Amino acid sequence: MSYTVYALKWRPQNFDEIVGQEHIVTTLKSALEKNRLAHAYLFAGPRGVGKTSTARILAKAINCKAGPTVNPCGKCSSCVEITQGRGMDVIEIDGASNRSIDDIRTLRENVKFAPSASRFKVYVIDEVHMLTPEAFNALLKTLEEPPEFVKFIFATTHPNKVPLTILSRCQHLNFRRIPVMEIVRQLEHIIKAEKINVDKDVIFAVARSSDGSMRDAESILDQLVSFSKEKISLKDVISILGLVEQEALFEITQAMIDKDPKVSLNLLDRLIDDGKDPAVFLQDLIAHFRNLMVAKITNADPKLIDLPEEVCKKILAQAQALSLEEIFSTFNTLVITQEMAKRFDSIRIPLEIALVRLSHDKKTVHHRAPAVKEKEADVPAAEPIKHEAPKAIPKKHEHKIVEEPPVEEASAAAIYLDDVKKLWQNALEVLSKIKISVASYLGEGTPIKLEKNNLTISFPKNYSLHKESLEMKENKPLIEKTFSEILKANLKVNFILAKEESVKNDISFHPVVRSALDMFNGRVIKEE
Repeated sequence: MSYTVYALKWRPQNFDEIVGQEHIVTTLKSALEKNRLAHAYLFAGPRGVGKTSTARILAKAINCKAGPTVNPCGKCSSCVEITQGRGMDVIEIDGASNRSIDDIRTLRENVKFAPSASRFKVYVIDEVHMLTPEAFNALLKTLEEPPEFVKFIFATTHPNKVPLTILSRCQHLNFRRIPVMEIVRQLEHIIKAEKINVDKDVIFAVARSSDGSMRDAESILDQLVSFSKEKISLKDVISILGLVEQEALFEITQAMIDKDPKVSLNLLDRLIDDGKDPAVFLQDLIAHFRNLMVAKITNADPKLIDLPEEVCKKILAQAQALSLEEIFSTFNTLVITQEMAKRFDSIRIPLEIALVRLSHDKKTVHHRAPAVKEKEADVPAAEPIKHEAPKAIPKKHEHKIVEEPPVEEASAAAIYLDDVKKLWQNALEVLSKIKISVASYLGEGTPIKLEKNNLTISFPKNYSLHKESLEMKENKPLIEKTFSEILKANLKVNFILAKEESVKNDISFHPVVRSALDMFNGRVIKEE
C-alpha cells in the first residue's frame, strides 16, 4: 500500500477536528442547526489553515444520509466518497487552471442539472481570485440566483483580489493563522499516535517555523521523520530548516545587555558557519525584541507572546534588564538595518555593524556635546563681543558701521559640519525615541552645509516625500530642538533635494560608513 503523508492522513474529517478556527466552526454549526445555510461562502485566509478541509466537511454535513447535521457520520456512501475526493456531486475546481470564461460557461451549464445521488450539488473553487474578470462576470448571475440544490464555496488566500460584485453575493468567513501552541498540541497528538521518538524542543521549533500553517507543520514533521534514523533532535530541525535557535537569540540579546560586541560578532559568525541565513536571523531577532516589549508591558502574557510558558518566563527575565526606550531603540536600529541590507549584495556587513553598535559601551560616544562646548570656549570672539548702546552711534554714520555677529552667532562659529556628522547617529537615536517616523525619514538625508546656525540637509531628488514630511510644522521644530540641545546651539534646519550622484560621491555620507565612523571615532581619508 502506498504511503500517505501526514498532511493528508491527519486532515480533519469533522468540525471537531478543525484546529484553531473555532469562530468558523461555531458559525457553520449554528447555520446548520437553524437551517440557515447560505447558498455561497467565501473562505479567506492564509495557506494551510483548513479552508478546503472545512469546505469538504461542510459538504459532508449537508449531504450525509443522517443530515443535514453538524456531526456527519463519515460512514455512509456520501461521506466516504467526499472524504476520498470522488463524490460525483462535490466538484472541486482549481481556480488557477480553470480560470477562463469558457470554463465558467461549462460550470453554468452543469449547474442546471440536479445532483445524481446527494441532497446538494457543491462547487468548491480553490484560489478563486485567479479567475479572469470575464469569468467572474459570467459567474455573477448564477451565483446570485443558483438552483436550490446548489451550494458554492470559494476559497482564497487573497480576498482583496476578488471583485466586490462577487463578495457581495457571498457570506465571508475569515480563517486565521493558527497559534503556535495550538499547532504544538496537534503535533503532540500526531507524534503520540504515530509513536515517533522526538525531543520536546523539536515540536515547538516545527510549530514556530510553520508560520501559522497546520499543513506546513505536518509536512515538516513528515520530512523530519524521513530524515532522522531513531530520535528526532533539535539539531535535525535546525539542519533541515536552517532555523535560528531560540537560545541564540537570548545569547545575542544578553551580549547587548552586557555591552560585549565581541560575543555578538562571534555568535553571528557561528550561526553563519552553521549555514543559517543572516536574513532569517535578523527577522527572528526583530521578533524577539517585539516579544521583549510585550513581556515588559504585559508581564509576559503567554497569549500575546504565543510561546511555551518556560520561554515566556525567560523572555520576561531578560526584558527586566532593559528599559522600554532601549527596546524601542534596538528595534528601530534592527529595522533600519533590514532596510539598509537591501542595498548590499550581502546582509552580513550591515548586520555586523548593527550588532556592534548595539553591543558596545555607548558611554564612550553617546554625547559629544561637551567637546563642542570646549570649542566654543576656545573661540576668541565669543567673550569680547559686546554690543554698544545705539545712542552712542550718530545716525549719519550708521551705514559705515561694520556689522558684528550677535552672541548666539559667535557660538555658532564654534560648530562645524563635521560636528554635526559625528553626532548625526546620536540625534537619530534621540529622535527615534520621540517620533520614529521622523528619525526614519531624516536617516535618509545627508548634512551638507552649516552656515550661521543654518544646517542644510540634502535628500536624493526622488525623496521629495521625506523632505515634505520633515518640513511639516509638527516635525521641523522637533528636529531643530533635538540638534540644538545636542550641539548646545540655536540651530535651524533646511531641507533640499539634490542629485543622487552628489550624495553618493561622498562615501562618508553612507549610513553604514557613518555608523562605523561614529563607533570608532574615525574619519574618511580621501585621495585627491
